[in-house]
Amino acid sequence: MNGLPAARWRARDIARGVAAGELSATEAAQAVLARVERLNPHLGALVDVDAEGALAQAAAIDARARRGERLPLMGVPFTVKDNLWVKGRPATYGSRLYAGHRAPRDSWAVARLKAMGAVCIGITNTPEFACKGMTDNPLHGITRNPWDVRLTPGGSSGGAAAAVAAGLGPLALGTDAGGSTRRPAAHTGLAGFKCTLGLIPDPWGFDDASHDLSSIGVLARDVQDCALALDVLARHDPADPRSHPLPAPLDRPSAFSAALAAGPARGWRIAWTPDLGCGFAVDDDVAAPLAHAVQALRADGWAIDDARPQWPAGTFEYPLLARQQAGLAALFGTAWRDTPHLLDADLGAQIEAGLRLSGGEVAGLDFARNRLRGALAQFFQSYDLLLCPTVPVEPWPCDGPPPARIGGRAATGRGHAAFTPLFNYADVPALSVPCGFGARGLPLGLQIVGPRYADDRVLAFGAHVQSILDLAMDSPMILDLPGACATEACR
Repeated sequence: MNGLPAARWRARDIARGVAAGELSATEAAQAVLARVERLNPHLGALVDVDAEGALAQAAAIDARARRGERLPLMGVPFTVKDNLWVKGRPATYGSRLYAGHRAPRDSWAVARLKAMGAVCIGITNTPEFACKGMTDNPLHGITRNPWDVRLTPGGSSGGAAAAVAAGLGPLALGTDAGGSTRRPAAHTGLAGFKCTLGLIPDPWGFDDASHDLSSIGVLARDVQDCALALDVLARHDPADPRSHPLPAPLDRPSAFSAALAAGPARGWRIAWTPDLGCGFAVDDDVAAPLAHAVQALRADGWAIDDARPQWPAGTFEYPLLARQQAGLAALFGTAWRDTPHLLDADLGAQIEAGLRLSGGEVAGLDFARNRLRGALAQFFQSYDLLLCPTVPVEPWPCDGPPPARIGGRAATGRGHAAFTPLFNYADVPALSVPCGFGARGLPLGLQIVGPRYADDRVLAFGAHVQSILDLAMDSPMILDLPGACATEACR
């Protein structure tokens, strides 16, 4: 389309092309499947490829297009993270406990994308139970970063991010309980969006250790494609107790794409904080491009204050991590005791931590969460949007561990993830958009956060940031550069 190679097609261009008869859904699926066959062995992004099913879906969409039907995502290939379900396909949660399991039905978001004309290509890798910040597991192995296959794309939606960043489809479904969509997006040069909790229903599927923190996430090459997906995914379904009727204007047709078309309001009050008000460390080569991006917005006429939320005293990088650990213990404690050899040792350590928690300690985490919610809600009485880093470091080697030092200071194993989980705890929408490159030429992300139900505002400003910075975020695999896969790590 328009002379662009298939790897660079956007979801909206494919949908328009199929509707106009300029491209067939079958051609789009074949182009993506050919790239998957060639590149996925080097990446480990997809753990199940349904070529036959994808081509059958595409043929059905082509038949509907010939009859004059029009759907918003006609022929758009997409992938699904392995903690969600695609009917009849392997659904393993990245765990040997679920080896051989087949999904009895589509997850809600998968069914919705299919109903709107999108074509499911396959399943993407996740760490076991989607509970690590890099993507590897004992069942499917390592997922690699398309910018440098020696490095991780992050996690837990690392397979989803690697697929989109390598041109293995323009759209991916992930999940985000602590940054699992936004951080991989930042590490691979993508737009990654986490909605207000419950805005996208998720009423059935695997039990989730972080079920009341986790949102369906969307990854795409740009914010416009994220908005297109949200246009069809944001709905109310009473089968999901986290779901709720959408407030205006989010209840209107194509509300998110319309917000992008209208653009951000110049009167919005915007804040920027480089440390989120918690003293979080950032590497110098990450801090500089972020500061440059904020300065570019100020030069564009935006009044951006240096301000930060007043979090409860002692707020640190992952203050409610014990909730996840308690959930893992409840779900998998017996399996860990009986068959520890089947589980990732890192997950075993989290389960053990969860088993040591008392009921009072778990209840106390709920009270702590309410205080975090209140602090951020109070901040948004004064501001419409908050800008901060998505990640404080560039991606690290696939065999880990995460960086032991950040910003010249000793870092915990969660230091690389410090900037994202607070917004899950507060139930608010958050978007990562590319904002530049670190010292090693690897992509970085600016995080844009809004109050609950301001998802359209967050996306509209993200699209504006994208246009102001005007960055080329094509990975070596998107560009099919010679040697993009020719490293010792993936031979």
